[in-house]
Amino acid sequence: MTQQQPTMEPMSKEMQDCVQACMACHGVCEETMSSCLQMGGQAQMQIMRTLMDCSEMTRMCADMMMRRSPLANEMCTMCAQACDMCAEACMSMPDDERMTRCAESCRRCSEVCRAMAGATM
Repeated sequence: MTQQQPTMEPMSKEMQDCVQACMACHGVCEETMSSCLQMGGQAQMQIMRTLMDCSEMTRMCADMMMRRSPLANEMCTMCAQACDMCAEACMSMPDDERMTRCAESCRRCSEVCRAMAGATM
């Protein structure tokens, strides 16, 4: 008799949407960091910190959901907070199209993560 490997339940639509929002936000934050580095200046340093935090949190949050970590709900809450902070920092430069796009992606991710944080994984 062969031993069967345990199977993981497929991800819910909500979880898939959250993973996608996290990965999209991660990518936009990385692109925006590159743009900030080219601009330089002291004001961008604070924005860079929030971009780095958000980029790392969104990637880690997606990873934890994909592996069904028991800490994923808490990570979604923290990720939403990091996204909110990043959106606010990016909106300090409302005339910059890349910053506005990043803020929008962060807001979307925050919204989906907050919903996921209240869900059962």
